[in-house]
Amino acid sequence: MNKNIVVCILLSIVTCGIYGIYWFWCITETARTVNPAEWQVTGGMAILFSIITCGIYGIYWNYKMGKAFTAINGGADNSVLYLILSLFGFSIVNYCLIQNDINNAFPVGA
Repeated sequence: MNKNIVVCILLSIVTCGIYGIYWFWCITETARTVNPAEWQVTGGMAILFSIITCGIYGIYWNYKMGKAFTAINGGADNSVLYLILSLFGFSIVNYCLIQNDINNAFPVGA
């Protein structure tokens, strides 16, 4: 669950996005754990849907992650922010923001 955001960004760049897909999967699985009422889709299904829809599902995914993670980020609904960032091609920023919420909610050693 807990990941170093800088390392994740660097690995995403070095692996030409392959680690980014894995990171996407990890975030999706965490959303299923944190807020199952809001998010039931598995990581593999989310990746498949994104591929099938040529990335359109990824935009929806970003919006829904804002809803799913309201439970752990102090009740703040970041769904519109995530939607706008993904529409302009900054989904990696969303991954970082979501991972930051996860890291704050589940600190190492807790």
